[in-house]
Amino acid sequence: MPAAQRIAIYPGTFDPVTLGHVDVVRRATHLFDRVVLAIAPSESKRPWFALEERLAMAREALADLPAVEVAPLHGLTAEFARERGAAAIIRGLRKFSDFEFEFDLAHANRLLAPEIETVVLMPSKEQFVTSSSFVKDIARHRLTAAADFVPACVMPRLKAKVGG
Repeated sequence: MPAAQRIAIYPGTFDPVTLGHVDVVRRATHLFDRVVLAIAPSESKRPWFALEERLAMAREALADLPAVEVAPLHGLTAEFARERGAAAIIRGLRKFSDFEFEFDLAHANRLLAPEIETVVLMPSKEQFVTSSSFVKDIARHRLTAAADFVPACVMPRLKAKVGG
């Protein structure tokens, strides 16, 4: 009998997906058989890009990784992970200031789904400062500089947003 697949969920807003996110996904594929990048609508965060746009960008950015699926995330992450048969929820941690939020989130997910572990992965040093907020700030002021922090498929969409 073949061993069960080890599945991980990597949830977030991904507005837009960055090279830091891609780096974390690649790292996760070394640990798990399948990784689901789960994109939340997150209307409270006022995303720049509609959910369908974020799904399309992520699918294009991760197209070379056959073990990665991109899916919309509606509802609670812990419930989504349970429905998918996930063993883990992946969280990216860039700096110490992220720790308290991630710590609280991990404990909340543990209360909701104690059978699912939270696994924290750090991006490479080249992507340590990269976040979607950082990318949007750079794009507003110097669009071409944003190219160092996002997959190529994101740049035309950023350009359309900032009118560059």
